Amino acid sequence: MNKKKQTLSQWLNKNSTAGVVCTLPFIIGFALFMIVPMGMSLYYAFCDYNIISPPTFSGLKNFQRMLTDTTFWTTLRVTFKFAFISVPLKLLFALIVALLLFKGTKMTGIYRAMYYLPSIIGGSVAVAVLWKRMFSQNGSINAILMALGVIDSPVSWLGNTSTALWTLIILAVWQFGSSMLIFLSALKQIPTTLYEAARVDGANGRKQFFRITLPLITPNIHFNLVMQLINGFLAFTQCYIITQGKPLNSTLLYTVYMYQQSFEFGSAGYGAAMAWVMLLLIGLITLILFATRKLWVYDGGF
Repeated sequence: MNKKKQTLSQWLNKNSTAGVVCTLPFIIGFALFMIVPMGMSLYYAFCDYNIISPPTFSGLKNFQRMLTDTTFWTTLRVTFKFAFISVPLKLLFALIVALLLFKGTKMTGIYRAMYYLPSIIGGSVAVAVLWKRMFSQNGSINAILMALGVIDSPVSWLGNTSTALWTLIILAVWQFGSSMLIFLSALKQIPTTLYEAARVDGANGRKQFFRITLPLITPNIHFNLVMQLINGFLAFTQCYIITQGKPLNSTLLYTVYMYQQSFEFGSAGYGAAMAWVMLLLIGLITLILFATRKLWVYDGGF
């Protein structure tokens, strides 16, 4: 009995045991709320399922339906356009602001907090409602532009197929705070001796940026690009609250159409199949980004 107690006491005092105990809640939560739902959705992707009735196996019927679903291809095109426009713009603004805030002043901390704030609240329903109100015909955007003499009459930003998606893109670009902080961290790790040596050799600010700063932060650019592209493909709140995919499905993002199929149109099986197609697309794009990493990412360290 004493040997058993001693063995148990030794096992509990191990560092590995402490690690298992501390990570166990996360592991259980990940299994219950991620692995199990993903397994169920994979099964539903091959079923005719409407949430109310029990699922019936239908094979590849849901995936075959995508080939003839014109709305599916429209949402795919809109989502790609949204992601591949908003993400580069977001990273560009994040890098510019990071460079502006790199030199510390008494107000730098406040400025950084102000620029990061949109990333915290930008994805909320309240901000989406506010954005919708700002870009309405009698909203503040039209009022400001008319006061400045840019436009003569109110513009229907959300009712025009050529401008509606851009309102969602602008909202996504506005949330550049997370990428900005990563760029700031990278800029601080660059040794100042490199810039001093460059100035001695006669390099101006532009050459220092393109020869020193930009190459050394390419790993961070790669990280931000991967993460923000994933977020771009999974964008939901902006479209669902502001435009609901209107007008004429010009802003209907993939995730919103998937949600509509699952919970509004009674095709949960089709929605599950769409989810797995999007997972494969994101995985493929991520794989391409990592496969081409050596072509443009500097891995020599600081």
